[in-house]
Amino acid sequence: MTGHTASAAAVSSVQPKSVVAAATVTAPSNLGSVSLGANIKATLEDVNIWSQPGGNILTYTINYSNGSNKSASLLYYFSRVMTSGGSVIPGNPLSADATKKKVGSNESLRVTYYVNVGQVNSLKGIKIPMYVWDSKTKGYLKQVGTFNIPANYSPTAVNGKNVSTTMNDIPVIAKSESLELYKYSGKVYAKVGISLTNKGSKVLSDPGYAAYLVSAGGSSYELALDRSQLSYKIQPQEKKTIYYLTEIPSYMKTDNMKLQFTQKDEALKLEIAKSSYKLPAATTPNLVVGKGVIKKITINNNTVETQLNNATVYAENNKGFWTFQLRVKNTGKTAVTLPSYELAVKSSTGTTFPINSKGLSGLTIKPLEEKIIPLTAQVPLEVEQNSLQLQMIEAVSAPDNSETGTTGEGVATGSTGGTNVATSNTAKLTVPVAYFTISYTLRPEIQKGMEYRATNEYGTFTYSLVSLQRFPWKDDDIVVARLNITNTQSVALSLPELKGAVQVDNEDMLSSTELFMDKETSTIGPGKNAEIYVFAKIPYTQEFDKLKLDLYSVVKEEKSSFLSVTTNSMMNAVASIETGGSYVISGKGKNAKVQENKTIIYEGLNSNLVYTELLLSSEEKRQSKMARLQAYYKTGDGQLFEATANQPDTSATPGGKQLITFWAKVPKTVNTSDVNLFLGPGITGNKLTEPGQESTGFINMASLSLNPVTTPPEKNLTKVAIYPYTMSVLSSEGRSLQGSDSINIVMNYNLLRDSSYDMGTFTHKLVLKMTDPYGLSQERSLNIGTDILEGTNNSYTASFSNNMYKNLSGGTYRITLYDEFQGERIELASQAYNIKIDRAVVTEK
Repeated sequence: MTGHTASAAAVSSVQPKSVVAAATVTAPSNLGSVSLGANIKATLEDVNIWSQPGGNILTYTINYSNGSNKSASLLYYFSRVMTSGGSVIPGNPLSADATKKKVGSNESLRVTYYVNVGQVNSLKGIKIPMYVWDSKTKGYLKQVGTFNIPANYSPTAVNGKNVSTTMNDIPVIAKSESLELYKYSGKVYAKVGISLTNKGSKVLSDPGYAAYLVSAGGSSYELALDRSQLSYKIQPQEKKTIYYLTEIPSYMKTDNMKLQFTQKDEALKLEIAKSSYKLPAATTPNLVVGKGVIKKITINNNTVETQLNNATVYAENNKGFWTFQLRVKNTGKTAVTLPSYELAVKSSTGTTFPINSKGLSGLTIKPLEEKIIPLTAQVPLEVEQNSLQLQMIEAVSAPDNSETGTTGEGVATGSTGGTNVATSNTAKLTVPVAYFTISYTLRPEIQKGMEYRATNEYGTFTYSLVSLQRFPWKDDDIVVARLNITNTQSVALSLPELKGAVQVDNEDMLSSTELFMDKETSTIGPGKNAEIYVFAKIPYTQEFDKLKLDLYSVVKEEKSSFLSVTTNSMMNAVASIETGGSYVISGKGKNAKVQENKTIIYEGLNSNLVYTELLLSSEEKRQSKMARLQAYYKTGDGQLFEATANQPDTSATPGGKQLITFWAKVPKTVNTSDVNLFLGPGITGNKLTEPGQESTGFINMASLSLNPVTTPPEKNLTKVAIYPYTMSVLSSEGRSLQGSDSINIVMNYNLLRDSSYDMGTFTHKLVLKMTDPYGLSQERSLNIGTDILEGTNNSYTASFSNNMYKNLSGGTYRITLYDEFQGERIELASQAYNIKIDRAVVTEK
């Protein structure tokens, strides 16, 4: 290298996006010295030229050294530029050096001058004569020497050579590193690399120079700084490689290209040349990444690993639905923010199918942190699916070089106003980073009971399909998939707020899909597991062969997949519980056992009523609200009847019992001798149903075999059971006044309740039928708690009227008690009692 330029300055306000330079360097080169007087010497250190429409600007730096014991005024020293054509042009200092007026004693001072040399574009033949003020000389200027620019002089640093220089008054070492060419979408992009080592004791900040790629013929193309390195900082003793990008014509010859930095002098409205570096021979990197191979990319001098994993595909509606994961790990020592990337699936013929890359672009990754980015794509089946690539393109905003570059190998043109800075028009640089080979793997159809491994952005876990069941639900059926997720990591697995989607064959059931997770926390500890139920309602007549389940979360209105599975497994048979067995309810705060207490059939005129009492025994250690059960009656021939439930709203005490009743009306033609009760905990949204809520489904269905019983009526009223009450009639007496049309009955009784369990609202009625001596009957409907009361030695009085009673002279009446429920009744017991006739008292006058 034979020459270099001066210090750093501000970035051009015209192009803030494109004139950010990695580093400009100065490497003073002694191009000769001229004595200006006693102990005053001028040394030429640097000469440069930058082409501009308003005239090319030549700059040169003179180092004034003062070896005397007093300061020297620069007002007495002058320089000129003499071109090869003989023109002599005075040099003027740049704005930054305009205030430099004198050189202190035993000090040195550098001043950079500029001249407009018109169409001169070469340093060949350039001379710089020096003058001093002399009142005795004609014209008052005395020439004391001339700097002759050597014929072989070049301001461009030799390729690959370390250059010691300064930037922002900090010593640095700079070196050109690379020139890479990328072809994408019919265009050619150049990527230039230059390394910079901070040899000072302060942090080196981005100085903000414009950078250009200049061809051997003189065409220039403004470079954009790689977005991952904007506003970079270099720590003391740290080395960083800075990269620039630009688009060049496809026909451009890339031999002997150089990197040129320039600086905008805002006050003078000039762009002046600074340092330049010869670049190595251009290379074209192979960006194809093999299956499962790690691709390392550099972002702000941090190495980031990228790897495409877990690619699977399934066919649906003439499309291949692809899912894959991009693993990104920061192996550097500082956090990095990923630049803007464009992702697409590329076919072997070059057709691309865009992918949403919002989860990748702008992502910040801490040192040694790893992120998993889920990706999906749809590719028509007419495209060959086993030769696809995931292309990763970096999108950079850059100046439109149509404003600055020439169309041929000539002198670079610039914008108006005498500068070479492009206008504010910007173009988009889309530079390929990698082409990941996509592994062609058909999505497996999981089988029940088998364990599978999965990794996503939340962690690594195993999952299995525990069961797949189909239950009746009102006018539809419910298909319920029960998944088990086990955390296989050594750290907790954090779950997002999950939602579920079900697809049967090719039909989406999203609107009727719900998800239930019996877990209050959103994390699963190491080695722990959680169960998730996903269920959807389908027409009860619909049949299907394949079921697809998606667990996902919604982040910033974007759907993020957590787990997606497909299965063609057959439905699990509903678990059967033999007569007298227990149905077990499991769940946090809900653990209990349920047994049949009794099932009876109320024989009606047009229909029968099936009625079942269940005893629920809490197995919790503290007071808890039990699960709200839902049920259906299923007959031996497969008919289903929705059961109405009556369940206590109160919490169950530890070890306590609750009475739950179910009933349903069935046609008289239905055989109820082998009826079963299908039951399970109700679900409302993603939680177990609470008292007062209406269930939207239920889970963990089991079939409880019932034992319908027919109890013959008791022959007396000494012990009448209407569960949970027992009524004992102690005595009854009927009396009638001779000639009266009424019989008055008094019934003395005890009514006791079994208090060993809680129950809901008692909806049964006790019907009392009185049959008189003539065989005629009259009834009274008795509500327990109002008409008849709990307790002992209670009395109930009723009066029955009939004109025939006027002729009654004695006899018996019969009291028959019935259990009436929902308009249907069962006879409980009956007993006859005597009637006493009281004679009317006659008063004689």
